Amino acid sequence: MVAEVRRRYESLTKREGEVMRLVVSGLLNKQIAGELGSSEVTVKMHRGQVMRKMKAQSIVQLIRMAEKVGITSASSHK
Repeated sequence: MVAEVRRRYESLTKREGEVMRLVVSGLLNKQIAGELGSSEVTVKMHRGQVMRKMKAQSIVQLIRMAEKVGITSASSHK
């Protein structure tokens, strides 16, 4: 299972990975947009792609997946 989650995570683009890390750290779309210097609409698009590529049905499930690949909410947000 961990290998499959890792494979999915590695399929994300650099920006999708950044969005995923910020989502699992608990930031809202508007806050993520501010962090990344992009629009909220763009963040929503990336977030949707992350959910699809990771095959996550919920944010809670995405957080569990992030933990499996070594992304924790404490270390995600700088």
